[in-house]
Amino acid sequence: SGKLCQHGTAETSQATLASVSPVFAVMKFDKEGNTTYFEKKKTELYQELGLQARDLRFQHVMSIATRNNRIIMRMEFLKAVITPEFLLILDYRNLSLEHWLLNELASQLAGEGQLVTYSLPFEFRAIEALLQYWISKLQGRLNTLQPQILETLEALVDPKLLSVDRSKLHVLLQNGKSLSELETDLKVFKETILEILDEEELIEELCLSKWTDPQVFEESTSGIDHAEEMELLLENYYRQAEDLANEARELRVLIDDSESIIFINLDSHRNVMMRLNLQLTMGTFSVSLFGLIGVAFGMNLESSLEEDPRIFWLVTGIMFLGSGLIWRRLLSFLGRHLEPPLPPHVPAVLKKSQPAAGRVEIKNNLKAETFGLSRT
Repeated sequence: SGKLCQHGTAETSQATLASVSPVFAVMKFDKEGNTTYFEKKKTELYQELGLQARDLRFQHVMSIATRNNRIIMRMEFLKAVITPEFLLILDYRNLSLEHWLLNELASQLAGEGQLVTYSLPFEFRAIEALLQYWISKLQGRLNTLQPQILETLEALVDPKLLSVDRSKLHVLLQNGKSLSELETDLKVFKETILEILDEEELIEELCLSKWTDPQVFEESTSGIDHAEEMELLLENYYRQAEDLANEARELRVLIDDSESIIFINLDSHRNVMMRLNLQLTMGTFSVSLFGLIGVAFGMNLESSLEEDPRIFWLVTGIMFLGSGLIWRRLLSFLGRHLEPPLPPHVPAVLKKSQPAAGRVEIKNNLKAETFGLSRT
């Protein structure tokens, strides 16, 4: 009775675990591009495919792996399992993939698209179709960000503007964040493919026809092995990802350079305002200094000077003339100390004793430095 009780408890627990197993909405594509839809529990699906439960544990990371003559591709929200006979797309209903799945993927697998691997086994077509879709998504994100970033930078880097539009800075901040996410996705894509390219065994494992039909695997219209075809396929999309990464890197350099220009313009305007404030302060000091004479004559003390009508104009002239002279002297002092320092003087003796070859070399070095500065 104890054994029967334990056996019943085990069956109850298994039934409970099976009942809570997630259900996948699956879209199946065969070699001819025919499409079928069905729903199946995770336990039933990985048992039917001969996989482990962890193989269908899809996360929002990109990876390409092989298990039991099956290719498992994870591209964030895109989850696919490739076999020599069919392609499975999992959990497609919750994603905006219906248009691509129904209108493009089926025709590409059937040979109506522009896939260069149509003459190769089915897994080549499936891998290329998925990689092409993901590269096109990354290219679309870059094409959306590039004009927005260039337009925002053109509006910000304007020498006529005395202040920076905060709304433009907010837009630039958002675009910079999106660009950083794109750069991260491109880096993960490149690392994933490069990890496969560095291992010859992984490339051969992606060729599923090697284990199902060796005769088909050995045939090749281009005269090279199918493993080399797979390597060329992966290198092609790695190069495309590298080109996109270079374009994104150029945008990042433009943003950094534009930020430097914005800070330089703001510092320049700030320096102008500080200089103007300093000049006004010196003018106020000059007027106040010679205003002491007027204060002295404005006291209610009697002297023989207030009886002369010419004293008022004399004192007023001295005040204005002295204030102007002091202000002019302070301005010249400020100008001397704010001028950039002159380059050091080269003695004539060194110029004459320098050989011709040395002068040519120094001249070439100066040209190279000037060319580098102009490019900068």
